[in-house]
Amino acid sequence: MSERERIEQEIRDLECDLTASDYKVIKYTEYTAAGKAVPYDINEVYAERQAKRDRINELQAALDAMDKQEAED
Repeated sequence: MSERERIEQEIRDLECDLTASDYKVIKYTEYTAAGKAVPYDINEVYAERQAKRDRINELQAALDAMDKQEAED
């Protein structure tokens, strides 16, 4: 597997992780609207999701740099 393929796969994996945790954000909204206690720490959920978004941005920047380098060669 090339470096580009590894980066693209990691991006896909992180995007899947984000999608898989969407239900927690929805559940938080529903519980909050209903005045119920949320069964998990939304700040922790947010921090985990933001870390994944930050990593995706880093990886995308690496791909962009690879594209630029290839175009210059």
